[in-house]
Amino acid sequence: MAFESHGRRTTIKDIAERAGVSKGAVSYALNGRPGVSDETRARILAIAKELGWYPNRAARALSGSRADACGLVLARPPATIALEPFFMELIAGLEAKLSPRAVGLTLQIVRSVDEEIELYRRWFGEHRVDGVFVVDLTYDDPRVAALREIGLPAVVIGGPLPGAPIPSVWHDEESVVIEAVRYLAALGHGRIARVAGAEKFMHTQQRTRAFKDATAALGLEAETVATDYTPESGARATRRLLSMPEPPTAIVFDSDLLAVTGLGVAQQMGFVVPDDLSLIGWDDSLISRVVHPPLSAITRDIEGFGETAAHHLLAVIDGATGQDVEVPRGELTPRGSTAPPRGETHHPDRLYARNTPARVAVRSVLGPLPQDH
Repeated sequence: MAFESHGRRTTIKDIAERAGVSKGAVSYALNGRPGVSDETRARILAIAKELGWYPNRAARALSGSRADACGLVLARPPATIALEPFFMELIAGLEAKLSPRAVGLTLQIVRSVDEEIELYRRWFGEHRVDGVFVVDLTYDDPRVAALREIGLPAVVIGGPLPGAPIPSVWHDEESVVIEAVRYLAALGHGRIARVAGAEKFMHTQQRTRAFKDATAALGLEAETVATDYTPESGARATRRLLSMPEPPTAIVFDSDLLAVTGLGVAQQMGFVVPDDLSLIGWDDSLISRVVHPPLSAITRDIEGFGETAAHHLLAVIDGATGQDVEVPRGELTPRGSTAPPRGETHHPDRLYARNTPARVAVRSVLGPLPQDH
């Protein structure tokens, strides 16, 4: 094994000569193996540190040692990744756990899931990473079986996928959608739309199902328009909704990037936010708070999400049995982009009849209504 020191490659022989021991003893000490005394091991490690060495990863790969790296593959357009705050915060969370362990994060963007699976095979064969994070899970996701076949340790960020051989770190996507719909209903909104992400993703389908069920239970008019998460698709979806004969009075977006784009489109079309139109974003990144008006949003601890995922992947790499882990769900944070719709009297006791599902939902947001007493 070779090491780098002060601009030149330092060999085991160099360290052995400095320490006055055999090359075998140096190898044992540097690789944490038995065969040398604690005193000798400490002396060898101190000399190696003095020389400023670090392991040659190619040599370690040949020896079967760890790569000290984890992988993250994104099958999304590069432009979207550059603009999407979610991934920046997620990566920050991953690094917060990986960096103290001197484990690197290898990030690569591909065009398709097939390319992603092929990349996993190459990484495994070349010993480039010790494990991978899987994002954008779908039902019947082919990556799950492929990773099991390859033998590459993995943790899914999302899910859960019942019966999957790969553990998931996930949070409840549905209950927070229901909370947002009920909040808008309590404000008096009767026509609510949703600008969703890519339909194929599991988290999109979970949110869509919850949105449909919640609006139906409350007797609201509702529509969902899917996008590919790009600002252009978000703008098109918002224009389509606001061009309807009876446009929605509130829109829930599946990301902050979509929400900020939607806010711009609404203002260009002459809608006043929140008087004419209420907006709710998703993730509550910085961009949702610096626009005017600041966006109401689903607040999630995305960095914490990433930290938990990294913690569990490192445990799986170390030999632990992977288990699904649920992290705290998002919470609705109301701000200046949501209000009762203009021209409608906001009296929940007048809006809803006693004991209807909508009235029950309003109680959950506002507390008991006057006629309940």
